[in-house]
Amino acid sequence: MGRMGLTTERVVRAGAELADEVGFEHVTVSEVARRFGVKVASLYSHVKNSQDLKTRIALFALEELADRAADAVAGRAGKDALVAFANVYRDFGREHPGRATAARFPLDPATAAASAGVRHARMTRAILRGYDLPEPEQTHAVRLLGSVFHGYSSLETAGGFSHSAPGSDESWARILDALDALLRNWPAHPTH
Repeated sequence: MGRMGLTTERVVRAGAELADEVGFEHVTVSEVARRFGVKVASLYSHVKNSQDLKTRIALFALEELADRAADAVAGRAGKDALVAFANVYRDFGREHPGRATAARFPLDPATAAASAGVRHARMTRAILRGYDLPEPEQTHAVRLLGSVFHGYSSLETAGGFSHSAPGSDESWARILDALDALLRNWPAHPTH
């Protein structure tokens, strides 16, 4: 495939696909250029360098994940919304391990504020409103849920749960039950 039809969107999508195949940390402008059969210089009108490419892949992954999550939680509340949201993260990690890693790529504050990461936080907070968590407790809960969803997915994708019984599906269901119970009985903040 020559230079014909090369767009920033195609370059970023190719980078995301490459990330899923070889790992996000191995994505470079050179590797994407090889995929298109073009010289590296041909991509510089679309991305500045490998850091810019990775940032764009991260933004692409966040958008894709937010769209899936929004579809999954639409019309749901409480535990149903929590489970649907959590399953999107887990499934995304299993289907697109490189993109899941990209979704956690550090972004500068302005880029992060303009990214779909904001949609993720809003959806998480909407789910938490069903549990009557006030601020700033919601912030702690958002961080807890993100840590569990991303952490479990990362460990599972790396094969961390494949060596023992029970299977990871059973553990995942129990973890979601535990999160639901915790959110319904969130510990009171101690007064000083």
